[in-house]
Amino acid sequence: MNITIFEGFTEVLVEVFFALLPLLVFFLVFQFFFLKLEKEKIINIGKGMVLSFFGLALFLQGVHVGFFPAGELMGEVLGGLSCSWILIPIGFVLGFVATFAEPAVRILNEQVEKVSGGYISERVMLYTLSIGVGVSIALSMLRILAGFSLWYYIIPGYLLAVVLLFLSSNTFSAIAFDSGGVATGPMTVTFILAIAVGVASVTEGRDPLMDGFGMIALVALAPILSVLILGVLFERKGRESNET
Repeated sequence: MNITIFEGFTEVLVEVFFALLPLLVFFLVFQFFFLKLEKEKIINIGKGMVLSFFGLALFLQGVHVGFFPAGELMGEVLGGLSCSWILIPIGFVLGFVATFAEPAVRILNEQVEKVSGGYISERVMLYTLSIGVGVSIALSMLRILAGFSLWYYIIPGYLLAVVLLFLSSNTFSAIAFDSGGVATGPMTVTFILAIAVGVASVTEGRDPLMDGFGMIALVALAPILSVLILGVLFERKGRESNET
């Protein structure tokens, strides 16, 4: 085993410890004054926190030694292809797959299905968010290739979101804006962003700092639009059912 993969792991452990410490303190305060949980439940929660601690630490270490370097190298190879337009469909596939595998997205979808009583299914939400992020990554690749400003996406996108707010229900509006934050999770930020920076670094006339970044803003916007559009479709379906 290559021992260098654990280089700097001590610092990562310390960072994760101080990140989880406030959560542990809050839980202990609530347990002492309000919750009064049974001993068995406290032990299970403690085991979960230990697993979360080592899981987060190992994940962050993997990001530093694996995801970032691999993403940048893949971006450099893709950016050097003669048929640069292929970056657009590749970006869609990468965005779709990364969102499909995003743990936070699955947790949100499970909660949505549970709270809505199955009215908004987990599978529909998963595909809606995955397609939305896939489209945003494809558009990000187009922006890197064409070299135009991020404002051409951001301003029309949020104006469209405001319009869709009036056409969709309050339920979907609330879910949509939460989805925007959830979709910008570790899979997308660590892997897809590294690819975008790698593509910008080898594309002639592009600055990795100016053109490689900004993609996460689109990833945050895309789920808002896709979920609001889903809400409009649900509203239309509901009206048609009432008419019949």
